[in-house]
Amino acid sequence: MGMFDSMHSTASALTAQRLRMDVISSNMANVDSTRGKYVDGKWQPYQRKSVVFQPGNASFSSYLNKAMGSGAGQGVKVTKVIEDQSPSKLVYDPDHIDADENGYVHMPNVDPLREMVDLMSATRSYEANVTVFNASKSMMMKALEIGK
Repeated sequence: MGMFDSMHSTASALTAQRLRMDVISSNMANVDSTRGKYVDGKWQPYQRKSVVFQPGNASFSSYLNKAMGSGAGQGVKVTKVIEDQSPSKLVYDPDHIDADENGYVHMPNVDPLREMVDLMSATRSYEANVTVFNASKSMMMKALEIGK
């Protein structure tokens, strides 16, 4: 295990959680967007997005080294940002510009409460990783002081 492996793992987690917070912010910003994308000559409401993580190095050798106790975690990486395929919400508003012939508007499938819970989770994970990063930095500084 190298000296900077823990910092590398923590930095990758910080980057991943930051992207997760950005996607959640985008979801919150588009909670009322009835015109998310234009498909087949018709506007579709915004679709909620979420981030998919996976281990940073998912090779056989990394798992073997980890099982043998000689390897540290390789961090995390974002594999993709996916759209939630749950149906949009129907809201009766006949005066809305995007209302159908029955007066219903297809609203985004974004739940602000769920997004706030996800945002709090991402924020706490980010804060925990900052704490780990600072602790690693502090231990390295103490190790350098010992060598004086």
